[in-house]
Amino acid sequence: MAGGDVAPPGRRGLLARRVQARVVRRGPRMSLRRPTVRAKVVTTVVAVTAIGLLATGVLTHAIQTQQIMEGISKDFDQEIDELKNLAEYGADPETGEKFRGAGRLMSVAMEQNVPGNYEIFAAYLDGKHQQTNPPGIGRVVADNAVVQEVVDGLTPQSSTTVQREIDTEIGRVWFVVVPVTVPDRQEVGAYVMASALDEALEAENAVMRTYAIVCCVALVLLGLFAWLVVSRLLRPLRQLSSTATRVTETDLSQRVPVATEDDLGELAGAFNTMLDRLSTAIETQRQFLDDAGHELRTPLTVLRGHLEVLDPDDPADVRETRDLLLDETSRMGQIVEELVLLAKAERADFVSTASLDLGRFTDDVHDKARALGARRWVVDARADAEVVADVHRLTQAVLQLADNAVKFSGPDDEVGIGTQVLDGPAGRQVRLWVRDTGPGVPPEEADRIFDRFARGSTTGGASGSGLGLAIVRAIAQGHGGDVVVERSDGGGARFVMTWPADGAASSATQAGTRSAATEEEAR
Repeated sequence: MAGGDVAPPGRRGLLARRVQARVVRRGPRMSLRRPTVRAKVVTTVVAVTAIGLLATGVLTHAIQTQQIMEGISKDFDQEIDELKNLAEYGADPETGEKFRGAGRLMSVAMEQNVPGNYEIFAAYLDGKHQQTNPPGIGRVVADNAVVQEVVDGLTPQSSTTVQREIDTEIGRVWFVVVPVTVPDRQEVGAYVMASALDEALEAENAVMRTYAIVCCVALVLLGLFAWLVVSRLLRPLRQLSSTATRVTETDLSQRVPVATEDDLGELAGAFNTMLDRLSTAIETQRQFLDDAGHELRTPLTVLRGHLEVLDPDDPADVRETRDLLLDETSRMGQIVEELVLLAKAERADFVSTASLDLGRFTDDVHDKARALGARRWVVDARADAEVVADVHRLTQAVLQLADNAVKFSGPDDEVGIGTQVLDGPAGRQVRLWVRDTGPGVPPEEADRIFDRFARGSTTGGASGSGLGLAIVRAIAQGHGGDVVVERSDGGGARFVMTWPADGAASSATQAGTRSAATEEEAR
């Protein structure tokens, strides 16, 4: 590009300011607020109602108008029939004989027929106006050029009735011209019957005007009522939006109040359940990181300390340090596996239930537990029943309890395993226990020992990560039950797991229960 094509700095700045000004001016157009759901619903309701009312009004008006027109036509037919009967069978009241002229016939017919509210009668003889009834308003028809033209076109041979609509000073008028002739007379009579259509339809038009006003008022009231109702119905959505805005990674305690049992109430409940799952997942991750950091810090410190003082030239020191480090890494691996297991305990698929023969299961875990240590192993009770449970998780829990019993008892102590199925108010419940005759658990520690990394005062220096009982409780809760520790009849401790025999409460349900409890505590 040539140097002359480059704009000076000052001009470039001016151009940039102009472009920026255009962008600023265009900004509001691009940020127009879209209609809300409430506005769309109210507009739709009012529009559909308006269309329905309009269609009803138009149809009703058309039907009423048609009925009025049919009534006028029926009145005309009746007048024509009366005129024909008078001409054929009637007699002149003055002479008592047949009518000798068309003029006299029409005059008598007009005297005998009283016009209705919107009717007009007029008589013509040889094209000249003779009489009207009522006299005043009858001039509207008598002086009309269209009527006169029709009358002038009649001949003694005319026999066809002529119907037409004309515009007059009183509005539209529908008239009918009936030719009237008398035998042996060459005169031509025209009997005109007319009806003021606009006046006849005025009552119907007034009703429709009133209907239109009432519909407009009703639409306004309907719009206001719909606005209030929709606002009330959509309140859970606004609360949902507000709650979602306040929810952050560090604050998942917000919940949407569920005040209804309709679809929106279900939506709010589903949103709260989702927040419960998110809160549980994040809390599990946070707890896992805290526990891992807390428990792995000591082994890592031990590893580093021994490596720092290691004498590489001393084979004995190297072997001793190697054995110690392998033991520590093994313990670290066990801690990590147990922490991962506890983290999985919050998932819905932590427990996979199936039908289980409880009697055979009791025998199997008893045989497996005997390999944990030289104790007097007994089966306290054996329930022969089919229940729903996860055999692998239950085996893991029972062996963990049996391992604890071995750790906290001596060779002469007794360790018992038992199962029962009891009927209670909540249905059939499975009861599985492991007991020992060791030192037992103090009552004040009965609940604390199930916490992570908690250790009782009667451990006597026994090794362990402090996660075993926490895993047992997670497995029990995964089955929809729980685990407690009691004092055994022969001394020592008895750990009892209970859960529904039919597996009605799943791990997901139990997780939702724990989340609800956490939410209640937060409130």
